[in-house]
Amino acid sequence: MNRYLLTTMALLLFSSAFGIAFGHKTVNVEQYEIIVGWGIEPPIVGLRNSITFEISEIESESVKSGVINAFKNLQATAKFGGITKTLDINSDPRPGHYFSDIIPTRTGTIEIDLKGEINGVTVDVSVPVEAVESTAVLDFPPSTGTSGQDVNALKNAMSSLQQDVSDIKSKIGSIDTSSASYNVESAYNFGVFGLALGTAGVILAIIAMIKRK
Repeated sequence: MNRYLLTTMALLLFSSAFGIAFGHKTVNVEQYEIIVGWGIEPPIVGLRNSITFEISEIESESVKSGVINAFKNLQATAKFGGITKTLDINSDPRPGHYFSDIIPTRTGTIEIDLKGEINGVTVDVSVPVEAVESTAVLDFPPSTGTSGQDVNALKNAMSSLQQDVSDIKSKIGSIDTSSASYNVESAYNFGVFGLALGTAGVILAIIAMIKRK
């Protein structure tokens, strides 16, 4: 039993130590190995992060060395849908390690295009990195509002507005137009004012819901 516990703990420690590379993607171009991923995983919308690159030359099955000045004639471009951004590459103190600072602004998968050449070897690859997630994975305590609650609240506001419109119509319809005290302009202004207040309330509710998202 003790041996089982020790083995489990060792596996957990090993996973924690090397888990940062689990989401990285590896591509090989002739003798070069290129590993691309996020500096911090999982990547979260709105939080500063970086795209990291590890470029090595494979000398044998067990030996590889970091490539210095790998981006001298190599360009990295981030793609999200039809949007592209040429990345500014910085060198890590470790040979063959590079990074580009980035703040992801949307959830979803970003692809990194690498085009150019490394020491005369042509490189033209596209590498998808781990998908960007919303802040919900880090939120604590969880947000109290849900999208379903927001929709229901908006529906209730619309129903209330429709009821107000119906009430105004019935009140205007019941006014005695033959009365000496009847004033068309006042009745009209009263109706418009009521509708404006109701509409403003719904608009404010929508704005508040969008800001919370």
